Amino acid sequence: MTTVARPVVAPPEPWEFPEGSSVDLPNGLRLLTYDVPGQYVISVRLGLPVSLRDEPRQLEGLASIMARTLDEGTEQHSAEEFARLLERKGVSFGAGMADAGLSIDLDVVKGNLEPALDLLRQILTEPAFPQAEVARQVRTRIAEIEQERSVAAHRAGLEFVRTYYAPDDRSSRPTGGTRDTVSSITREDVAAFHAEHVVASGVTVVVAGDLAGLDVPVLVEAALGGWAKGPSQRERHLQHAAALAPDRGRIVLVSRPGSVQTEFVIGAPGPDRSVEGGWAPYPVLGFVLGGSPNARIDAVLREEKGYTYGIRSSFRPRRRGGVFLTSGSVRADSTAESLRLLVEILEGGRDGFTDKEIRSGVDFISKTAPGRYATADAIADEAVGMALDGRTTAFTTANLRDLATVDRARVEAAYARFAEEAGIGSGGPGAGWTIVMVGDADAHLEAIRALGLGEVTVVTDA
Repeated sequence: MTTVARPVVAPPEPWEFPEGSSVDLPNGLRLLTYDVPGQYVISVRLGLPVSLRDEPRQLEGLASIMARTLDEGTEQHSAEEFARLLERKGVSFGAGMADAGLSIDLDVVKGNLEPALDLLRQILTEPAFPQAEVARQVRTRIAEIEQERSVAAHRAGLEFVRTYYAPDDRSSRPTGGTRDTVSSITREDVAAFHAEHVVASGVTVVVAGDLAGLDVPVLVEAALGGWAKGPSQRERHLQHAAALAPDRGRIVLVSRPGSVQTEFVIGAPGPDRSVEGGWAPYPVLGFVLGGSPNARIDAVLREEKGYTYGIRSSFRPRRRGGVFLTSGSVRADSTAESLRLLVEILEGGRDGFTDKEIRSGVDFISKTAPGRYATADAIADEAVGMALDGRTTAFTTANLRDLATVDRARVEAAYARFAEEAGIGSGGPGAGWTIVMVGDADAHLEAIRALGLGEVTVVTDA
């Protein structure tokens, strides 16, 4: 009989984000490439730092309509012809507008990268914006607006930004505009916005995948080197944090009679990635409070009480400033009690955390990183996201290294800093939080007010 010693399982080696290469084109475009051997679907991501604040006030949603119509025909091809070209070359294309800027996603098999980049050139430099297609996207967006108001989670989100941000700040209004502003958008508006803002200066293009045998800088310069540079000072709006409403610290109950569930969004000002003391403790803090099924919130509201299927918390950084959000739904008959427990748990961070909780968060975030960034599309997404945040993926690696040093003391210090700057608990339980609920006001209003967590405003869900 042969005995074999049990193998020793060694701890994982420190992981680093894949190293990329950078090339700056004369027109102001920066190219980042990541060679991922064996991944023959190439992911191309483009980040263009245009701000929602660049939209005319009366035409909000214009940038989103423009993003949706970029591939709806070009100077050379009709919308139908261009759709067939994308399909024929095996190109998956998408575009969208967010607070950080315009993002374009393109995935294509390796052998078709060159023609795919030419299609991207046409999308960026010579979109036709046909009247019929613009009108169709406007109608679609208006229908979406109506549908969003009918979904409790969307309705809570809309009311949250309206309550949390200052009324004159763009962030207080929907990214995709309102019915009135979207209805006013014309084909000429879309074309003018594109001509002014979709230019090469400040743009980051990321190409990730198996790049063996491809001279990506040459291919990208051939396709996009002629793209007009445009103004060099294009990030002026992105450098400023959104203004918060002076009365943001209150409870808003959106009345929806007969609701069998109540939707919550609870938030407070959070840091961006430049925060003093480092960013690494904040994802851990979010994880411990409500970032997983084993977190504090679900341990009480889901496992112990059975009030919810799950409620999640996270810190969401912007380029300047950020927000901490907790959101989810509970059984209607537990509304007031769930609110009390949520505030109690969120403010309970002042009493500290356990080493076991912190180690659980650190291990999850750090040890899942290799899997999160195992594919070319995930690498490209992270790289363009960092670029729109004014950073490189060197931050991703540095933050993961810093994560290994995060302990209870750092997380507790991070919570204390967050709570102090947000004013949490400064005027008693509930102070500092913006709390939005969508549910049956007649059934819950009295019990919510009895909690003494702050002023309660009822909004009719018209």
